[in-house]
Amino acid sequence: MKVLFSIVLLAASILYSACGNNNDNSKETSVNNDTASQAGDTANSNEVKSTGTINDVVTGYLNLKNALTNDNGKGAASAANEMTTTLAKVDESAFSSEQKKVYNEVKDDIKEHAEHIGSNDSNIEHQREHFDLLSQDMIELVKATGSTQNLFKDFCPMYNDKKGASWLSETKEIKNPYYGKKMRECGEVKEEIKAKG
Repeated sequence: MKVLFSIVLLAASILYSACGNNNDNSKETSVNNDTASQAGDTANSNEVKSTGTINDVVTGYLNLKNALTNDNGKGAASAANEMTTTLAKVDESAFSSEQKKVYNEVKDDIKEHAEHIGSNDSNIEHQREHFDLLSQDMIELVKATGSTQNLFKDFCPMYNDKKGASWLSETKEIKNPYYGKKMRECGEVKEEIKAKG
């Protein structure tokens, strides 16, 4: 009888240990599931970060404009290349049908001009020619989609054999990207584009 009681006690003890381990395993599984869920959340937040907005494109444009203002062809090329990358990530889902229409009309031209600027870091005059065309598209895009900051449409009457050229700026102070340090203050503010949202 004592032997039978000992065997039952031993079996119960083994069974209890096994159940205890299963509880630990379920806790471990729960922890692993929580970790996997957090990793999924991180992946989703990375996905959100991998999309861009028109404001990101505008930031790249302004960096490009400022590099040209400082006669920095390499900086202009770098900003243009970043702009091309950002443009490819723009999330169109928040656009109205009119905004989407304008975006689709100008995005390929913006990309083409940015690529030309990005591949010509040693030819700043060629960069400026493409910046003129790029600026026309960017002005149209910003007027359609808006920006989170006030922008100024500036105009230089001297550029392009006195046909003139426009650009966007984040400040009222004229800093001419077409002539850089040679004629930094040539131009005037033609329009203020108020921030939206």
